[in-house]
Amino acid sequence: MALIDTFLAALDERQIARRVGLRHDEARLQYPLRRNTVASFDAFTSAIADYFNHHFTQCVSNGGALPPAEAAGRAKEILESEYRRRNGDIVSAFNDAHDGTNGGLRVVLDTIAEALKKESVERYIRDVFDQHVAPNSWNDKVEIIRQFIRRCGANLTSSIRTDQPERYAQNYQELIRSYVDALRQTSSIFRRL
Repeated sequence: MALIDTFLAALDERQIARRVGLRHDEARLQYPLRRNTVASFDAFTSAIADYFNHHFTQCVSNGGALPPAEAAGRAKEILESEYRRRNGDIVSAFNDAHDGTNGGLRVVLDTIAEALKKESVERYIRDVFDQHVAPNSWNDKVEIIRQFIRRCGANLTSSIRTDQPERYAQNYQELIRSYVDALRQTSSIFRRL
């Protein structure tokens, strides 16, 4: 099997789902949600910190929990970022959890789960690139990036210059983000629970 074929096989959405996505989905499903609303911002902070630690210990640290303040801070950063995309902020997330609007606390926790899954998928894809793209051979890097773009170009965002593989050979982070964004839009890996 050619290098590009093993490279692309590792990037197949079923492989990503099996190696990364399923674990995140199961962690989300295993978390017991007693109520879909919270009474106060303190209860909101406690709920998102507890969930973040649950998900983090299941999927990222393999058992090592974060201090509650660290878990709350990371969860708030995720929510702030994700809600900003929807023209909101952390207050919008709190209001949803407090009032039960837009899916309530369940959707707030889903948002955290999806963001953690996306980060893990990006790390997995970065690792696949690192394993298959020789860091010490410029020509090999350009060639495998060229082949990747040729085969996956239709799935990449329009910001990727498909005619310039050299642009991504040294630093393929933009290429990875584009591929993950395309997967997020079309793949069952990122379908809501």
